[in-house]
Amino acid sequence: MLRALFTSLFLATAASAAQPPNIVFIFCDDLAYQAMSCYGDHRKLLETPNMDRLAKEGMRFDRCLVTNSICGPSRAVIQTGKYSHANGFYNNSNSKFDSSQPTFPKVMHEKGYQMAMIGKWHLMTDPVGYDYWNVLPGQGVYYNPPMIDNGKPVKYDGYTTDIIGDLTLDWLQKRDKTKPFMMMCQHKAPHREWEPPSRYLGFDKDRVYEEPETLFDSYSGRSKAVSDHDMGIDRTMTDRDTKLVAPNNLTPEQKKAWDAYYEPRNAKYREAAPAGRDLVKWRYQRYMHDYLACVKAVDDNVGRVLDYLDKEGLTENTVVMLSSDQGFYLGEHGWFDKRWIFEESLRTPFLVRWPGVIKPGTVNNKIVSLIDFASTFLDIAQCPNLPDVHGRSLVPLFKGEEPADWRKSLYYHYYEYPVPHRVRPHYGVITDRYKLIHYYKPDVDDWELMDREKDPLETKSFYNDPAYAETVKELKAEILRLQAEVKETMPPPRFTHGNKAFDGEVNPPVQEQPKGKGAGKKKGAAKKAE
Repeated sequence: MLRALFTSLFLATAASAAQPPNIVFIFCDDLAYQAMSCYGDHRKLLETPNMDRLAKEGMRFDRCLVTNSICGPSRAVIQTGKYSHANGFYNNSNSKFDSSQPTFPKVMHEKGYQMAMIGKWHLMTDPVGYDYWNVLPGQGVYYNPPMIDNGKPVKYDGYTTDIIGDLTLDWLQKRDKTKPFMMMCQHKAPHREWEPPSRYLGFDKDRVYEEPETLFDSYSGRSKAVSDHDMGIDRTMTDRDTKLVAPNNLTPEQKKAWDAYYEPRNAKYREAAPAGRDLVKWRYQRYMHDYLACVKAVDDNVGRVLDYLDKEGLTENTVVMLSSDQGFYLGEHGWFDKRWIFEESLRTPFLVRWPGVIKPGTVNNKIVSLIDFASTFLDIAQCPNLPDVHGRSLVPLFKGEEPADWRKSLYYHYYEYPVPHRVRPHYGVITDRYKLIHYYKPDVDDWELMDREKDPLETKSFYNDPAYAETVKELKAEILRLQAEVKETMPPPRFTHGNKAFDGEVNPPVQEQPKGKGAGKKKGAAKKAE
């Protein structure tokens, strides 16, 4: 009997060793790299020890870029490995994910992986390809959230970030331990309206945060598309955003803690009645407290997952990846939110730990993207890739290799307009140094050229500078090449630069985005689309 037991244990150990790696994918909503201490923002906004642990024990990517800086589209990109125009999910206003198309979870599930999706889904259809899913409806709420547990409506008491952490650990404990798994733990935080957990109200002891250099950006010399926005701390933040109004779904105990922190401070605000620049400064400080407190709660729950993997002996055979659907503005250019091709919203954090494969403490500066994640998951899982994907596996980069044919540029396209933030549709190309951008409708037809080497804060366009004429020509040609590569058709670019004209008659007519039930909504649509 004892011999049989040892034989059984040996076989189980051998099977485990032969298994492809497990994958834990921790995905946040609107997580700014500036808020993570491992990215070293000069403002030193927050310490994130658990996220930092992933960077120290794995690889930090410094140029992970998105292809359409908005929540739902980024999630669709990850599921499919395809740009928005190819997967059909363009925006948060009137898009619905086509779950019949090929996705990475379907392939991994078919090949024997246990697949779980917990937290924010935001694709307007039920998850497909998962053994277990428990997701927030729509955007979800920060306190006492309703959720959908494999199709069944449920409701939880507590703080949503912690609840997602609880559900993640519960599934990991109950999973079939004979199979490899992929856990997609997807947090709502730190999405607007940045409602902190009770334990972190006042965590910063009323610290005065350093303001970004461009908090009062004048947008001088820039396109109307940049100046005529509706996502400014000055013009867009509401009383709900700044906690002058409390959430309406708090329990009495939660409301008591909330009021104990906010009400004395709100009384001082009302007495001072700041206006103009003083109002922007006050809102910025309130924003930083609230946003960063939400990030602290996420960091706590990252730590809980890492501790569980250590305790259960899973660390060595589990790839842990942490990222976000896009970056976020923490006051830069006077903004919050995302959407733009500019750095703070284009660049998303990305950390990966894979013991035995990734050298600890590595920093990678290659241009990578969420478009690469599906192929990467499948490669790690030793599964065939999806057909016609636009991304490629990052596994060679994880191994420290530098493929000679790695991309030197990335195509970007944002579509949603006019709600909720009046950011004009635009497309463009990003290289290590430049961004060439075309704002193409409905009331603008402008180009801008950013030179991050000369203007890292991205406050100036060099498009009309004669010294950049050849650069503009080359980048416009690169846009055409990339559009052809991903099979997106747009109007031919207006190939002019000062008095010099270039041939642009090489592209077919515009491909209009699909019109759904939400098209044409006005009042109330902004809130839903956030």
